[in-house]
Amino acid sequence: MSAVSDQSTPSTGSSGASYAAAGVDIEAGDRAVELMKEWVKKTQRPEVLGGLGGFAGLFDASALKNYERPLLASATDGVGTKVDIARRLGVYDTIGHDLVAMVMDDIVVCGAEPLFMTDYICVGKVHPERVAAIVKGIAEGCVLAGCALVGGETAEHPGLLGEDDFDVAGAGTGVVEADRLLGADRIRTGDSVIALAASGLHSNGYSLVRHVLLDRVGLSLDARVEEFGRTLGEELLEPTKIYSLDCLALTRTTDVHAFSHITGGGLAANLARVIPDTLHAIVDRSTWTPAPVFDLVGKTGQVERLELEKTLNMGVGMIAVVPEESTDVALATLADRGVEAWVAGEITERGDHTTGAELVGEYA
Repeated sequence: MSAVSDQSTPSTGSSGASYAAAGVDIEAGDRAVELMKEWVKKTQRPEVLGGLGGFAGLFDASALKNYERPLLASATDGVGTKVDIARRLGVYDTIGHDLVAMVMDDIVVCGAEPLFMTDYICVGKVHPERVAAIVKGIAEGCVLAGCALVGGETAEHPGLLGEDDFDVAGAGTGVVEADRLLGADRIRTGDSVIALAASGLHSNGYSLVRHVLLDRVGLSLDARVEEFGRTLGEELLEPTKIYSLDCLALTRTTDVHAFSHITGGGLAANLARVIPDTLHAIVDRSTWTPAPVFDLVGKTGQVERLELEKTLNMGVGMIAVVPEESTDVALATLADRGVEAWVAGEITERGDHTTGAELVGEYA
């Protein structure tokens, strides 16, 4: 995991140009690496070889010999404009948690066990403590997802980003036995649609949220909102729920047919991605009440419900589709793990005028 990258080469001579004069601080990058080492170490799995500082992360693939036909699952993502909230508040140790959730909760959708992850942190100026705080959040997220953080990159881009600007992205890999692969081909009529509660806005729709609450209305991130029981900034920075190990637990106790990670595009659009062409998922809004933050965005910005539902998760972060007879076991498994979940709908035959998934009824 190297500290700073750029394609420039510092020249020699005291009066000539230099890397530092161009805005790249190699020493600060090295300091950031030293600060992040202890957090990266906490994510290690037995299959990880080598330590921090190599050019590539190493993972012992012989661990996959126990699989009959191992399929590798890969995903990459970022956290979008939520980083702007972190920057404004000067809070850097939660955004990495969001990054892991966005990557690893995509990977587990097909039933894959998360194995390892790499990160990319781009900054206008390396502030070692800030970079280390971001990596701390990524490492803590990796522990919750059960994966190793095997490498990454911190890039300093002076002139392109302001000194306090930054962005994060990551890529992850998981593995699933071929005959345990989840997806649309497993779903049957009568299956239960189980909703797993979101921890908040997660990491999607922040362009709309920021536009409505900060730009149009001018709310302060430091303002206390009684409905939240905390400040607006604290609500908006609530880390994305990491469901990876909860979903894997479901696969061990029930015959899960499919998962759907509810991210950009909303509940109906993401659920439709795992529904076969001949079937239809009905989700009943009356089975839950969205958290106050969704109501605040909708009413403050006069955002129509359909637009909200196309942009935000509305309180559901993951969907599990299971056989009707497995519903009670699935709910019990999630309850034992402290995950709020409920039956939100069912799978039916698709009619002439229906699509993959739709929301019906009114929120409770």
